[in-house]
Amino acid sequence: MNWIDVKPYLHVRSASNPVYHPNGEVLSFITNYTGLPQVWELRSEKGWPSQISFTEERIIFVKYIPGTNNRVIGMDVGVNEKEQLFLLKEQGDIIPLTDSPDHIHHYGGSSPDGKWIAWSSNRRHPAFFDLYIQNLETLEFRPVYSQDGTYSVVKWHPNGKSLLIQRTGSNLDNDLGLLELESGEVRWLTEHNSEAVFLSPQFSKDGNHLYVLTNKDREFIGLAKIDLTTTNLTWLDERDWDMEELTISNDKNLLAYSVNKGGISKGTVYNLSENKFSTWDTPTGVITDLTFSPDDSKLAYVFNGPKYPSDIWELDVKTNKAKRLTYVSQSPMIEEQLVEPELIHFQSFDGLEVPAFYYKPKHHSEKLPVVVFVHGGPESQIRAVYNPFLQYFLNRGYVVCTPNVRGSTGYGKTYTHLDDVRKRMDSVRDLTELVDWLISEGNADPDKIAIMGRSYGGFMVLAAITHYPKIWSAAIDIVGISSFKTFLENTGSWRRKLRELEYGSIEEDGEFFDEIDPIHRTKDITSPLMVLHGANDPRVPIEEAEQIVHELKERNHPVTYIRFEDEGHFFVKLKNNITAYTAVADFLDQHIGQ
Repeated sequence: MNWIDVKPYLHVRSASNPVYHPNGEVLSFITNYTGLPQVWELRSEKGWPSQISFTEERIIFVKYIPGTNNRVIGMDVGVNEKEQLFLLKEQGDIIPLTDSPDHIHHYGGSSPDGKWIAWSSNRRHPAFFDLYIQNLETLEFRPVYSQDGTYSVVKWHPNGKSLLIQRTGSNLDNDLGLLELESGEVRWLTEHNSEAVFLSPQFSKDGNHLYVLTNKDREFIGLAKIDLTTTNLTWLDERDWDMEELTISNDKNLLAYSVNKGGISKGTVYNLSENKFSTWDTPTGVITDLTFSPDDSKLAYVFNGPKYPSDIWELDVKTNKAKRLTYVSQSPMIEEQLVEPELIHFQSFDGLEVPAFYYKPKHHSEKLPVVVFVHGGPESQIRAVYNPFLQYFLNRGYVVCTPNVRGSTGYGKTYTHLDDVRKRMDSVRDLTELVDWLISEGNADPDKIAIMGRSYGGFMVLAAITHYPKIWSAAIDIVGISSFKTFLENTGSWRRKLRELEYGSIEEDGEFFDEIDPIHRTKDITSPLMVLHGANDPRVPIEEAEQIVHELKERNHPVTYIRFEDEGHFFVKLKNNITAYTAVADFLDQHIGQ
């Protein structure tokens, strides 16, 4: 069998962040078509898009300023996530707005008249985010809210006199409030007792209500309306799945969002005046970045599925028909090889039903080598999307299985908290039960099972091969945590508090960390290990990789280490991804290949 090389899979480009020009004639979006994410424009349905920005660093987002041709963009340096804001002029000139490269800036939108923008930053103190507004003519800015905590601007109120702001308690808990710019006073709208999130808020036409996605007093995230005078909450759509990506039409009559049904999206439009819901057909995949055209006749969004890599699609709201607008991800060489997964469930040690996506290669032998890929987070979810290296493994004849072990989001609050702090290793034990399922039900070769994961998934890899070493034949750790102690000591100060709520703290849980941390159990590792990390990683410092690599080299254990000097927590440059995943493929072929 002649396998396709990994490079065509990695050369598949992606598109994201569609935004319509105020006149509706141009659609801007971000794509890495040239190898680095840049702003492009699509001026007609049949034309090929044109590149608008030409920067040396990745562009993270793009937004139009109302009533103008100008856009605000975000960039960092070397993927260090210290985002700076810039004004991208119509002719392509770029004007710095924040210009403080040692700090992080999060965009909060522009005022209704297009004269001001808002943003949050940790300029005052690295652990806290304050709120600022900035004049786009003079470029002068001033703080409007400073408190010790994590705050952000969500958007401007339609009256232009106040900001809708967010106070973040954890990744799973936040509040929304209105900040009056003249007085500096905040009126909190969503105060609550038990954990809840309030996501994607949208103002009603009269500005007296908020439409919001929330799981207040519920297991799952539903659609609700909040009266801004009384703060009373009324449910509009409640289901036993999470809702995502809420946006509102310009005439404030249509709400669009998606329903996350077990990791697969279903798009929904809710007509408020008619109290009517409608859905539209999509392939298997995930919908993100929903946005209405200025005249509300179209709804642009990003669609990403196992057989349909990320591109911009557009729904005709009147006919309820969707079509693909961009083809930056098109790659005829591999399209026929792409595989969609089967959603399976396996029973873990305590009877818990754990979901996973099971991908079976088109060409396979009697007993199959397997790659188990573990997502990061852990408060996250593996979805049915295109993943270049996983699809490459399938083409090489490997089974790929991507579990959503306990602790994952998307299955209700209770499920998400099943791995908190001292219950951490229960999720690792889920992986051992998955291996049993793969051997008994998935036709897996028990001597050819590899585990791979990135970020928190990298910790899961290291925990799996130190606590359950006998079942793994190879392991790949990408930007993973090798010690919760050293991770919490060295990660960004503003992030530490948020992660302690999930992992525990050194003060209270240090002895438990010593018991479970992979760095203290390297002598138990039997499988060969590959480690990849970016030197600029602000989330999981590179020391997490280098300390475990050092330990293994000290005892001559087989370990392969690749360090990227110009990457961070994510590998965004094409040349680096080719280097990384060509090496990963060779590593797997060497240790579990057929």
